Amino acid sequence: MLEDKNKQKTSLAELGEFGLISHLTEHFEIHHESTVKGVGDDCAVVSNEDELVVTTDLLVEGVHFDLSYVPLKHLGYKSVMVNLSDVYAMNAEAKQITVSIAVSNRFPLEALEELYSGIQLACKTYKVDLIGGDTTSSTKGMLISITALGTAKKEDIVYRNGAKSNDLVVVTGDLGGAYLGLQVMEREKEVFKVNPQNQPDLESYSYIVERQLKPEARKDIPKLLKELEVKPTAMIDISDGLSSEIMHICTQSKVGCNLFEDKFPLDPQVISTCEEFNLDSTMVALSGGEDYELLFTVSINDFDKIKGNPNLTVIGHITEENQGMNLITRANQSIKLKAQGWNSFNEES
Repeated sequence: MLEDKNKQKTSLAELGEFGLISHLTEHFEIHHESTVKGVGDDCAVVSNEDELVVTTDLLVEGVHFDLSYVPLKHLGYKSVMVNLSDVYAMNAEAKQITVSIAVSNRFPLEALEELYSGIQLACKTYKVDLIGGDTTSSTKGMLISITALGTAKKEDIVYRNGAKSNDLVVVTGDLGGAYLGLQVMEREKEVFKVNPQNQPDLESYSYIVERQLKPEARKDIPKLLKELEVKPTAMIDISDGLSSEIMHICTQSKVGCNLFEDKFPLDPQVISTCEEFNLDSTMVALSGGEDYELLFTVSINDFDKIKGNPNLTVIGHITEENQGMNLITRANQSIKLKAQGWNSFNEES
């Protein structure tokens, strides 16, 4: 929808820092008894009987997101998902978040209202409490830092270092969609630069564009695994690409792995878009990133409990460390895995 350029914009300076925080957070609900005190005091107060898990992520304009095609509401939603995904990767329940933002004076109040409407939708959908944060000015662009807190019984927490030889490697959902959604939007951005009258038609790419703009963290998986009476031996979320993530598990667990190319779960839209862009779908699955699915290992004894579950796909198995980390191709060749996922410190990423 085209923006009304004549509509009056509200300068952030008109509210001041405390007025801004109050304005942006006034309609957030509290979902958990453990949130004793949320926004509005020197500190939030949280009361927990269980283990507390904490994660934080920083998103920087021009590095992690491009506002020329990322709507602010989607950005707010996604910035929460990035953190909740890490909590679920510990087999924990997400309870609270803090949100800190720095923005330049090019952003009016209405822009931050859009951003926070996405954050609020994420909090409501995932039953998470906003309990604090900060706002400040930035000399360039927008920065978003979110910290998420979750809880789990001590015996339920899953780390990256528990994988054992002969364990199965399992992934949730499907892979590669978010990366391809990004490629589509980058292409449309270049077309728009040449001809601003050209409005992109993204209908045939709706699934992969949504995977990029509005990912969903897998809150359902810890609950599902509990129902199946399966506790993973190691787990991680797929933010930087399948290859990088399995290598984290293998390195921390001091094991190797074999991943089977023909087992990778790929959506039909991923396959067709790979063909259109002349990309190899296996490389996209391995290196794409931002799918926010969960990758985990389970004992081979649990295979009967997970087989046939539509949410889960067995894509390989753990081996001894000296066998290395390998991709087994459709032609039954073994290729050494490389960590080619997204790296914010690599200018060529």
